[in-house]
Amino acid sequence: MIYLELFYTFFIIGLFGFGGGYGMLSLIQTETVINHHWLSSAEFTNIVAISQMTPGPIGINSATYCGYTTVHNAGYSGAMAVLGSATATFALVLPSLILMLLISKLFLKYMNTPVVQSIFGGLRPVVVGLLAAATLLLCNAENFSSPDVNMWQFCISIFLFVATFIGTMWLKINPIRMICYAAVAGLVLLY
Repeated sequence: MIYLELFYTFFIIGLFGFGGGYGMLSLIQTETVINHHWLSSAEFTNIVAISQMTPGPIGINSATYCGYTTVHNAGYSGAMAVLGSATATFALVLPSLILMLLISKLFLKYMNTPVVQSIFGGLRPVVVGLLAAATLLLCNAENFSSPDVNMWQFCISIFLFVATFIGTMWLKINPIRMICYAAVAGLVLLY
């Protein structure tokens, strides 16, 4: 039964997840953490971190790890959890595959028409909104602590956030290097 729920949930996410993997993160978090309670907020945050560090699209990596963790948390392990990974990944990719096969010829024929251009004009703000929602959903207590709970951890979290933003945005430091720098800084300062 868990596999059918995983398939349906990730199929819907794949169907409505405009804006790529980062746009899907808020949908994945809402479904897996809030609606189904398959994962805790801390587990989802860890999944996002691992998904960003591993090669491949973040949406697909997140679905793979969510599928595995969901089935594992349901009491299954080994091959059953791997089947959960495969189910979630396949379900997330399937809508895109179907839609691309159906509309690829039509799109090439009509992509310069005003109707198609208007549709894309309407989708652009939606993509920005989904990316902003994913960012705001990750600004939670697991990532930034709270000044009331642990002031040191809160200050370090804010410092790492600002330093990473400045490093990638203005200093043009490679994001992979920034991830490594932040990991070392977190290990040294928070351990």
